Amino acid sequence: MIEDIDSRLLDQLGARVSDAQGYLRIDERRAELAELDRKTAEPGFWDDVSRAQQLSKRAGALRDALAEYDRAVELLELAQTALELADEDEAFATEAREAAGALSELIDELELSSWFTGRFDEGDALVTVNPGQGGMEANDWTAMLVNMYVRYAAEKGWKVTVLDEQPAEAMGLDRATLQIEGRNAYGMLTSEAGVHRLVRISPTDEKERRHTTFAGVEVLPVLPDDIEVDLNPADVRVDVYRSSGPGGQCVNTTDSAVRLTHIPTGLVVTCQNQKSQLQNKDAAFRVLKARLYELEEAKRADELAELRGERKEVSFGSQIRNYVMYPYQLVKDLRSGVETGNVEAVLGGQLDEFVVGYHKWRVAQ
Repeated sequence: MIEDIDSRLLDQLGARVSDAQGYLRIDERRAELAELDRKTAEPGFWDDVSRAQQLSKRAGALRDALAEYDRAVELLELAQTALELADEDEAFATEAREAAGALSELIDELELSSWFTGRFDEGDALVTVNPGQGGMEANDWTAMLVNMYVRYAAEKGWKVTVLDEQPAEAMGLDRATLQIEGRNAYGMLTSEAGVHRLVRISPTDEKERRHTTFAGVEVLPVLPDDIEVDLNPADVRVDVYRSSGPGGQCVNTTDSAVRLTHIPTGLVVTCQNQKSQLQNKDAAFRVLKARLYELEEAKRADELAELRGERKEVSFGSQIRNYVMYPYQLVKDLRSGVETGNVEAVLGGQLDEFVVGYHKWRVAQ
């Protein structure tokens, strides 16, 4: 909450709103939305369902962005009007402070969204978590990270679909892939790509010794249908098998799980959490397409992984973030320097400080 309100503060906020009109390309977005609305009103628009859904989703994202900017303009006008009336009634000063505080928070969010200018930043993400060094501990750590991202997505109002989740024999997970849908989901979650290190007293160690374990997080974009990827179906071996682990009706009683092997590259993708073999196959091809696109981009850019970041061994010395639960409580991002002692809150999904902190660091580089 802003405690002191005056015309200088509102002038500063007004300048930030004016800047937002430029970096958010408000006029361009209004024109694009008008054109999309014209297309959606055309006869036969829904004849091509896939294209129609894609355009409708884009129109929805534009409306949300424009609504946020319009709300910022509205709050600025409200604060300015209330401040003018504050000399006559102290209640208006309170109203001006509240409007200015809400505007400041909203402008912070608009500035954050302006950092996501990559081709797929505004779209959905595929997040895969795999255990690294640490044995059973790494499997448990993988499950903890998956839970953290599911809760973070819920905090952001994003939709999560579990595409693949393979339970480990003793505890935790052997792997998991989530599709996370929401505005700027891919751009935001690129902060998580890399190796995550956990230090704690092992719950399975009778001598209560400290253990260090690792898990790797991969973040890829969900590619739009108009993105061309060199994927010949003849190069893909499709295997079906019975799903393992928890599932809904029929999931574990039929050969609904799908494994794709891309023969030229050796890439393997599995999906088993959808209700039918067809749904699992579609989801698996979506992940495979994203991974092949990443490989193509890496070759063109002459680097290991442009979308996912530098690949490192999932072990000590390669981590991007440490989660220490013993002998002290600390989560620290080794890139941005952001840290907190509230490990439980972070693992419970309160990740914004680290996600935003990483992108502030990235933009400053």
